[in-house]
Amino acid sequence: MIESAIVTGASQGIGRAIAARLAGAGYQVINLDRVPPAEPLGIHVPVDLACRRSTAEALAAVVARHPVTRLVNNVGIVRPAPVEEQTPDDLAAVMDLNVRTAIQCAEAVLPAMRAEGFGRIVNISSRAALGKELRTAYAASKAALHGLTKTWALELGAHGITVNAVSPGPIATDLFRRVNPDNSPRTAAIREAIPMRRMGRPEDIAAAVAFFLGADSGFVTGQVLHVCGGMTVAGVGG
Repeated sequence: MIESAIVTGASQGIGRAIAARLAGAGYQVINLDRVPPAEPLGIHVPVDLACRRSTAEALAAVVARHPVTRLVNNVGIVRPAPVEEQTPDDLAAVMDLNVRTAIQCAEAVLPAMRAEGFGRIVNISSRAALGKELRTAYAASKAALHGLTKTWALELGAHGITVNAVSPGPIATDLFRRVNPDNSPRTAAIREAIPMRRMGRPEDIAAAVAFFLGADSGFVTGQVLHVCGGMTVAGVGG
């Protein structure tokens, strides 16, 4: 039987790389995203995850057709601003999409995981959870995912369900390149601050996620893995 994996926000960037890695490993990937990917990959379920009702309807339809045993909570938004300009609306929107969606997706797939006695949940966090300027709402949301990861690991371990988080450092996605051109001094400074002396690739994150989703990673749960080229060890911003 082909095993199914939900990946939220898998039409581009890190989500797309995760979906491609999982599809290559034989999973039936179910991509919950507002827009379709540039090239077909798995099953695309068009849904605005910022809408609770639409999210609930999409999840109900998916779990009714597919016994999902893997979930990757990847979707998210940033809304950068200095603290004195971070509005309550910004905070509400970021926390809603980055945290509420993760909870809502987990709640939808847990009945099948419990029935199977097996499940894997991976939350995509960010090194910004450890602190980054202009990221009040975003850092708070990603730190919240760390708390969810550890809490769910305690609650679900007895059911054979593991819950872990992958925390990317600077990753050279299309969005990053648009904001930080390869030849700009700012991009060079970011690269030089990374002990590996290179930007991360979406595939680096996908590899870490694939490990946590594997059947043979069942004794690893409640962990936050920083995939950051050594920036967390060096203690520099990213």
